[in-house]
Amino acid sequence: MSKQKQTEDQMDVREKLQPELENDTDMIESVLSHVGEMGLYQKLLFIGMLPFGFFYAWVYFVQMFIAVAPQNYWCRVPELANLSMELRRNLSAPGAITGDWDKCMTFDTNWTRVLESLTPPVAGTPMVPCQHGWEFDFTDIPYETVVTERGWVCDSASYVPTAQSIFFAGSLTGGVILGWIADKFGRVPALMGANLIGGIGGVATIFTTGVWDFVFCRFLVGMALDNCFMIVYILVLEYVGARYRTLVGNLSIALFFGAGAVSLPWIAYYVADWRKFLWITSAPMFIVVLAPWLLPESARWLITRGRVQEAVKVLRRFETVNGTQIPDDLMEDFVVASNKSKLEERESFFTLFKSSSLRRTMVCMVIVYVGCALVFDGLVRLSDSFGMDFFITFTFSSATEIPAILLLAVVLDRWGRRKLVFGPMTLAGIFILIAIFVPKGLPQATLAIVARFFINMCYTTAIQWSTEILPTPFRASGSSALHMTGFIATVITPFVVYSERYWWLLPLLILGLTALVGAGISLTLPETNGQPMPQTVADGEKIIREQSLCGKPEDDQASPYKKRTRAEAV
Repeated sequence: MSKQKQTEDQMDVREKLQPELENDTDMIESVLSHVGEMGLYQKLLFIGMLPFGFFYAWVYFVQMFIAVAPQNYWCRVPELANLSMELRRNLSAPGAITGDWDKCMTFDTNWTRVLESLTPPVAGTPMVPCQHGWEFDFTDIPYETVVTERGWVCDSASYVPTAQSIFFAGSLTGGVILGWIADKFGRVPALMGANLIGGIGGVATIFTTGVWDFVFCRFLVGMALDNCFMIVYILVLEYVGARYRTLVGNLSIALFFGAGAVSLPWIAYYVADWRKFLWITSAPMFIVVLAPWLLPESARWLITRGRVQEAVKVLRRFETVNGTQIPDDLMEDFVVASNKSKLEERESFFTLFKSSSLRRTMVCMVIVYVGCALVFDGLVRLSDSFGMDFFITFTFSSATEIPAILLLAVVLDRWGRRKLVFGPMTLAGIFILIAIFVPKGLPQATLAIVARFFINMCYTTAIQWSTEILPTPFRASGSSALHMTGFIATVITPFVVYSERYWWLLPLLILGLTALVGAGISLTLPETNGQPMPQTVADGEKIIREQSLCGKPEDDQASPYKKRTRAEAV
């Protein structure tokens, strides 16, 4: 038999099987609809997302509070130890009298004579790097941190952004490993693995003594990032009716993640001990060991693994709790169809790039997604750089998450995806650039908080937008790839913030221009509001061609997918 004949036969088989596959999908949706779209069980699962939303925020931001440095510090001089703090600073820190002192250098002088006269060394006295560590003014950060205990300032200041970058490198590793576990062994084991690793890494951080053991523990905590919450997020949405998914998804992030972020600075402030703070934010993650008894496994995943009877038991549990009933004949048909279904063979994600329009669109989505991630993370990490109270600035900045996402849930389907990425991202960039020209303090902090509000909106929109542009065969892998690019962006964010040591306005300039570039690129993407999600590459090309502001029909004339059938691509 010729190769062409074999291909034609395979196409015929797929086309014959396609209606059956579609009926299977409809049957699953029908069964789930009979157990209740938002019954008591779904409401309990929504409440069960609360601790994981808090863990997500704590894992993401906790390092800011254990590795923050007070704004004011200077070289320690043992000979001056018995003097008041202000006098020690004025005598040992060059330029202290004027209020703009050198934090990393001190005078090379006879300190006994200085102590006798209680006057600073004369101008022109040679200076040397700090020989005996540093003294810190704990007015703005009222507790010891890893940085103050271990002297990670001046020449060692790069340890902090390095540790943060390794943390996000851990998130890349965790995304790959835990994603594989979720597909191979189930959603609940992956959720347990993510939170247990995060808890172990957090507790282990308490017992570190140097740089590299600290970095390794933060790598472990980084592996939990995203998966410690997103797995239960996906799991719950799979059991919620379609008309409730947007509400449940947005509320869980706004209320649980938002509340976790807002609570974090005040836990740190009142505990005032970075080790106790880590105990409080890490140990609760071990409650995930109760997950097998409290959370149902994904019925959809169980079916794909051939574990149909287990899926039926989960659905029966929903019946019992919700007080609903699945018709016996429907359940019988569901079991028969599920036993016959097999995992469909998929094409490689890289096959997507054979289409010129989808390849171009994917590149543009990466730029938009990286821009959102970089600006979002950068604004968070600049909270202690605006000359305001670090804890209050972080609280107000994080609190923008709640109204931004709640507003988005109301207007997203009315105004569309493109407007709600381009508009808020442009405004975020403008407010950040304006912040360059206003005084440091309340004016600059206010503009940064407003920019954070808008970047929250466009970041959340971009996450949903990407899933509506990518065709079905590549939606999961494509969305995952985009998420990974976001993590890559956050790897470099600590160094963007660190660039303020060269020019204190440079981070704002970088973030503002990044936002404007991302906003401009978003205009090239197709509007998907009200459009059916593309099932094939050809469907995706059609949406790009018809819904883009500058779509070119000729772009896809040579596309290898132009004449492919739905059965072939799906």
